[in-house]
Parts: sequence; structure tokens; C-alpha cells
Amino acid sequence: MLLNTKGQTVPTSQPPVEGVTWIRAPRLSSESGTSDIQNTVSDVLSDVKARGDAAVADFAARFDKSELTAFEVTEAEREEALKTLDSQTRADTEFAIANVTKFAEAQLATMLPLEVEIREGVHLGHRIIPLERVGCYVPGGRYPLLSAPVMTIVPAKVAGVDEIIACLPPNAHPAMIAGCHLSGADRIFRIGGAQAIAAMAFGTETVPAVNKIVGPGNAFVNEAKRQVFGPIGIDQLAGPSEIYTLADSTGDAAMIATDLLAQAEHDVRTRVGLITTDAALAERVEAEVARQLEELATADTARQAWDDYGEIAVCADEAAMIAYSDYIAAEHLQVHTADPKAFALKLRNYGSLFIGEMASVVYSDKCCGTNHTLPTMAAGRYTGGLWVGAYVKVATHQWMEPEGVRQVAPPAVRQSASEGLDGHRRAAQLRLDRLQASGG
Repeated sequence: MLLNTKGQTVPTSQPPVEGVTWIRAPRLSSESGTSDIQNTVSDVLSDVKARGDAAVADFAARFDKSELTAFEVTEAEREEALKTLDSQTRADTEFAIANVTKFAEAQLATMLPLEVEIREGVHLGHRIIPLERVGCYVPGGRYPLLSAPVMTIVPAKVAGVDEIIACLPPNAHPAMIAGCHLSGADRIFRIGGAQAIAAMAFGTETVPAVNKIVGPGNAFVNEAKRQVFGPIGIDQLAGPSEIYTLADSTGDAAMIATDLLAQAEHDVRTRVGLITTDAALAERVEAEVARQLEELATADTARQAWDDYGEIAVCADEAAMIAYSDYIAAEHLQVHTADPKAFALKLRNYGSLFIGEMASVVYSDKCCGTNHTLPTMAAGRYTGGLWVGAYVKVATHQWMEPEGVRQVAPPAVRQSASEGLDGHRRAAQLRLDRLQASGG
């Protein structure tokens, strides 16, 4: 990678996977210098930790131009937000909540307590324990993203979290307050940006400290989550959105272009790509994107994303297409091939997979039931997206019968002695000695 005059990284001439050629290379990389953001966020965190609500109020005035004297949304304000919510919007939000709930319940059902006797008298197990309190950051953004509170709050509710805190920017659309309420937030605060992350991480006079913070946000929110991680859990560090489509000669250029632009309208830094084995399809998709940009209402944003981060890669064969896809590890990965279900089984790295032409990313973004909070910037190589399991702990335990001690104590004594850990050796030997002394 090279740096341009703005300090942004610029991709090298060809993809780093054999058998893959760019016919349209991204002009920029989503990675860029973040030192200014890091310093600003560090200052915000320190100030909120030291001064609590007073610092939050100062940052709200500075960053959000908000002069709120009370951060928490009252019950009366919740009811007013519900009252003013359009009836169809409420019905659609409840439809999404029902689907996300059903899927989260099904996922949670796969996580079971465990008790196993691995040797005679050696009993091991684990429990599935919900977190006590989580903080859900709900972004304001350029548009009121009504699905955002559904994706972070509903799985927490299903997991059995004791208390769910939601924070959203002071200028967020009232429908977002209604969405937080309908999704099951116990408390809702009008606090946005890095100061919201600080308030939830450290606690203030008004906002309780949480055990874990989840939810996407801008670069300042992301950096704040990174800096508080350790004593506070986080879901992931989410960068700009991504969509890639894998297609062979059966791909529909108009449909692929439509899906790419649907995601590109999110943000000017959205990564948008086609990976295909068919050069002719690649050319048709590029032409179709150009045509659709002429009529798209959000073309200003989508065009900049396409110009800066748009990518079309042609692969020599299916193996190269799979290898390059796994290297990219896209947040949203669509499969438009002759046998998409069979092809999908060959893929390893992605945030969420959309198998076949009918499975549009927009359905997951909004309401079909899978979570839209997903790993970006190649994090799909090591993690999946937000899910009900993110709100519970799998905590192990063990207990021993006399026969178990007779089996595990001798090797534990020998290992401790060889490591020079006399206290360990004594603790392991003590129980064995007492068993032998008692004739047990």
C-alpha cells in the first residue's frame, strides 16, 4: 500500500491472490490515519471519567449542538415517541422485532449447559450465564436507521440480560426512541458519540456503568470502544460497510449493480465489489452501475463510494474466486452462481452470507431476522457478527470425587515440581495425602 497526499492508503496495482486481475481497482483503502481521532477520543474518555455528567453535557454542546439538561428519556417522552410513530412504520418495526427474536431464540437454544464426567470422579461442566448490564449504542447517522436498535437490543432481551441501556445522539429522530422502546431497552439516554461510550464504560451520576458495549457508530465511537476495551467488553470494531458479490456467467448484471449501489448509499467510504469468473459480466456490471447512478436519488454518496472504493476483480477460475473472497472476508457476501448453495459451502471468511439472487442484503439489514451488525475490514477471518451469544458467558466449573483426586493429583504434583512451583505442588499433594491418611 502507498499513501496519497491526504494520508490515505492507496492499493497496489494488483490483488494479492494468484489468478485474480482487477479490471476496476479501488482508488483508496478503507484504512487511513487515525491519530487525530485517537487523541480526541482519549481526551473525551478522560474528561467523562473525571467529571461525569458535566463533561457529557459539555461534549453534547460542542459536538451535537445540544443543550439538554436531562439525558434520560422519560416514560412520557417514550409514550410520545410511540404516539407520533407512523402506524405502518410501527408495524414494520414489530415485524423485524418478531423475526430477530425468533432467530435469536433459535440460536440460544443451541447453547446448552454441560455436565460431563471425563474420568471417574472428575466432573467438568459449563453454564450459560447472561450478562448483568449491557450498553447498546444506537447511531443517529445521515438517516434514521430504524433497524439499528432492533439488532442490538432484541438479542440482549432474548439472552436474558438484566438491564439494557440504550444511548443515541440527542438529535436522533423520535422514531429511534420508539424503536429502542419497542425493542426492549430498560433505559434510554440522549447521549451520542465517544462521550456515550465513555458514560456507559465508566458510569456517571446519571448513566450506570455497563459490562459490555455493542453497536456500530462513526470513527469516534469505534475508537472509543477500542480504548475502553479490557475491563469493558465490546462486540467488535466496525469500520465502513462492505458488500461483495461472487458471480459466474449466470450473474444478472442489473441485479448485482442494484445491490452494490444499495449498500454504497450508506456512506462515501463503503467498500463495494464484484468478484467474478466472467469478464463479460464484469463489463456489464460496470456499465450498469454507471447507468443506475444517473437515476439513483442517493447518487452523490453512492458515486463517491464507487469511485473511491469500487472494485471489480476477474478470476481465472472458481478456486481463485474463493481464495480472493476469503482474503477479502467481506462484511456482506452475496453468492450469485449456478449452484449457490453448493458454492456457499466452499466459503470460509465473511460476516454474513447471502445465498442466491433472492437473498438481498437489504432484507437482513432491515427485517428478515439475521443480525446486521457484522465484522468489517477482514475481521470475518476470525469472528462472526453480533448474535445472542454475545450477551452471555460460557463459564466453566469442575468438582472432584476422591477417585478423581487420585487420578489428577499425581500428574499435577509432578508438573508443578518440574516447573519449580512449590505452592502448586503442595496444593495438589495436600488433598492426596489427606485421602490416603483417611483411608479414602
